[in-house]
Amino acid sequence: MYEKVMIMMGDNVKKTGGLIAAAGKFPKKSKLDPLYKIGSITVIKREVLTFQIAGLSPIVIVVGYRAGEIEHQLSDYGVIFIRNQNYENTDKFDSVKLGLEYMRDQCDQIVYTPVNVPMVTPDTIQKMISTKKPLVVPSYHGKSGRPVLLDRQILPRIMNYQGESGLKGAIESISDVRTFMEVEDEGIIHTTDDLKRLEQLVPLHNRQIAHPFLRINLERESMFFDARTRLLLMQIQEAHSVREASSRMAVSYSKAWSMLNKLEDELGYSVVERIHGGHKGGNTYLTQKGEEFLETYIRFENNVRKYADEEYKRLF
Repeated sequence: MYEKVMIMMGDNVKKTGGLIAAAGKFPKKSKLDPLYKIGSITVIKREVLTFQIAGLSPIVIVVGYRAGEIEHQLSDYGVIFIRNQNYENTDKFDSVKLGLEYMRDQCDQIVYTPVNVPMVTPDTIQKMISTKKPLVVPSYHGKSGRPVLLDRQILPRIMNYQGESGLKGAIESISDVRTFMEVEDEGIIHTTDDLKRLEQLVPLHNRQIAHPFLRINLERESMFFDARTRLLLMQIQEAHSVREASSRMAVSYSKAWSMLNKLEDELGYSVVERIHGGHKGGNTYLTQKGEEFLETYIRFENNVRKYADEEYKRLF
């Protein structure tokens, strides 16, 4: 329904990722619970779907309290998890900075939201990106809200902020580059503190997030490559570590190697190679054939999704 967001800047393509902070501690069944259902789906799943439909990639979630439950629910959605192991002794801004630090080399700009703002529309996110401004804050009838758009160039100024007002204070400290963008999207100002109004917005938001959801697998006698395996290869390519890659995906180390071994058996060649040595025991890299396979599959997947989106818009 929405094409992946790539903003052309001269000869450069701007890649836009999404960041959700969901590490804080909250009582079970409370309004702040990312697993609380609004409509028929949880708060965190609604936000991930919104980011996916808006075309954001990668989508990173910083987790802490009840991390395993959140990771389990979203294990099939191709998101990356960063754990704030010290979530009990840090504030939300520390979790935000963890996510920004990871993403600063992954994309050119980042759409950030706290986990308690679940009704923003994909259209609003795309309008924010289309401004081509380094720092965009949406507003509804003059009241500012979330998410915010942060260009990679201003991340050092955000992350070096030492005040006590968190991200809000960091944004105010660089108001010289801040742009307020008025939108007709009430969802930007409503948090899970106002569940009654959020429930009223569900029908409108559900219309916004209607989309074809495809699971593309490669199979012979059984499935040997899917979205999770693709993400595993991408994380190994970046982290040079199967252990780190599996942690980010919330799969066990042994499960990750099982996925890799099955893929190599089916393809008939090595996809990864281990370089031994060093105090951490060496690194793992994609082989040349592994990289070529991953690149080819991503092109195939993008082509299929593009066709599905075009047919969805044409027929529905």
